[in-house]
Amino acid sequence: MSAARLLLWRHGRTAANASGRFQGQLDVPLDAVGQVQIKEAAELLARVIGTASCRIVSSDLSRAHDTALALGTRLGLSVTTDPALREISLGRWQGLNHDDVIAVEPEEFAAWRAGEDIRPGGGETRTEAAIRVERAILAHAEATPDDVLVIASHGGVIRGAIQRLIGIERWSPRLLAPIPNVHWSRLDRRPGGWILSAYNVGPLDGTVFPER
Repeated sequence: MSAARLLLWRHGRTAANASGRFQGQLDVPLDAVGQVQIKEAAELLARVIGTASCRIVSSDLSRAHDTALALGTRLGLSVTTDPALREISLGRWQGLNHDDVIAVEPEEFAAWRAGEDIRPGGGETRTEAAIRVERAILAHAEATPDDVLVIASHGGVIRGAIQRLIGIERWSPRLLAPIPNVHWSRLDRRPGGWILSAYNVGPLDGTVFPER
């Protein structure tokens, strides 16, 4: 038996999200707004899950783990962590804002903003990160006897992994919109693979913080 449904959930807001700093794999905690967001989103997700059996797995970075714990507390479930679910590595760019990066690597920054699949700051390409997270998701899905697998992770890698899960191997910056904080997407298992049933569901407040 393996999970029949995936809920891929982006973490709550951090101060770096709000100020426009690249986080990547830095362990940046949720800010006060993020703490409120995860409680509201956890309540909504609990209603979506309903009486279905569920397993929760998260990135080991605290912003994702604390997000997952909010749902775990609501449902009375434990949370498993997996470092393979971390955000894309942004190398030298991590901790910097856009102006900082533009000042030292303007051409690389422009290429990244245009959607080119480069290694920002010497980190990972979007495709490399998406493959890493896709493999982790599939491994957890196959090891999950419950109906629903919730993955709490990061916007950039969730977006890339979804593309791969639905059969699009080449990264496309225009295929799926950026993912707001605490929003989730649903994929359902079918005989031919996974289908995307819902995208960017959650407490819509009109604010989208970039996937960094």
